[in-house]
Amino acid sequence: MKRLYLKIHLTIIASLVMVVLVAGAVWHFGPDTSPAAQAFEIVGRLAAAALPSADAPRDAQQQSIQRLAERLGADLALFDEAERLIAAAGKPVPPPARWRGHESGGIVHGPGGRAWSIRLPDQRWLVASSQAPHQTPAPRLILFLGGVALLVAVCAYPVVRGLTRRLERLQAGVETLGAGNLAARVKVEGRDEVARLAESFNRAAERIEALVSAHRMLLANASHELRTPLSRIRLGIELYPQQQDPMRKAELQRDIAELDLLIDEILLASRLEAVGALHETEEVDLLALAAEEAARYDGCSVEGESVIVRGEAPLLRRLIRNLIENASRHGKPPIRVDVRRQGASAILEVADHGDGIAEAERERVFTPFHRLNADARGTGLGLSLVRQIARLHGGDAVAAPRPTEASCFRVTLPAMSA
Repeated sequence: MKRLYLKIHLTIIASLVMVVLVAGAVWHFGPDTSPAAQAFEIVGRLAAAALPSADAPRDAQQQSIQRLAERLGADLALFDEAERLIAAAGKPVPPPARWRGHESGGIVHGPGGRAWSIRLPDQRWLVASSQAPHQTPAPRLILFLGGVALLVAVCAYPVVRGLTRRLERLQAGVETLGAGNLAARVKVEGRDEVARLAESFNRAAERIEALVSAHRMLLANASHELRTPLSRIRLGIELYPQQQDPMRKAELQRDIAELDLLIDEILLASRLEAVGALHETEEVDLLALAAEEAARYDGCSVEGESVIVRGEAPLLRRLIRNLIENASRHGKPPIRVDVRRQGASAILEVADHGDGIAEAERERVFTPFHRLNADARGTGLGLSLVRQIARLHGGDAVAAPRPTEASCFRVTLPAMSA
């Protein structure tokens, strides 16, 4: 069976059929240890009291059986311990040995249908069979249980089919995503495990789509950005043997450094986008780290208080370096780095005396490879990496101009308790 809903539905039906069969078999063949057996024993004692003793004349016993049969409206037969007929009334009743289940008395089954076999205290047997046509309740019980099974099967079908239909839609979504349609999503129905599975699939599909889109954009922009320094290097190599100009050599070295930086930033951006989590974290003094990076630049000062954050020190160092490098390239000195605690957050601000960024561009500057103008230096990945690193540490980075300093970037990170 290839269909899951058929497997589940048939399993339910088979289980119900087994319940019906087992219940019927237990009722039909099982030993009678219920209170009814005790009732038969009591009836036996009462019948023994109403009948003559075992050594009474047969005529007396026959008369007693006749009267008892008339009162009960049943066919009766009285047998001795050896199951020889003593007296009978009504239709002939077979001896106990011909009835199934006669050993302990009670309800027995035999050629005449169903009867009641009662063993009297004096070891005689009293067998009674109803004069009216008797219908055993076993078929009715089986029909009743079969009807219940059919009702459950009918009611279970839409539930089972609805469940597997959602799984089929989920499978179709997975196949569509695997075929290359990254916009494939499935409808979330219900609040059960299948619904949570659909939600997980949609989240995974969104993540995959975002990663692939980011990688496509990264590759497209990287291929464009790599051509410029490579073209300059190729031209410089062609002209250098003819001119032997030290200035040309210095330009080649700058182009190689720019190319090296671009490759490094592309690889880092790709790694951060793919991994999405920190590896080895440690306690980092943000003020000390900022002071170390500021010492690499002229006209850059650091102020503030010591604030401890938890994260990857190399990434936080890269974050501060990119902010100071951005201010050095696109702003005006002096550059000031401020570190302070604000509630449960660590605030790092890098400001310079440049013209600042227009309000419409304050979000776009964090887009990979975005430049404010065509002549701007750099790869356009610096601020994008700043935001990636900040968000990876549970914070964020924004352009936040001050009244006295229009060019200012603020990074907010979770601070450790003082």
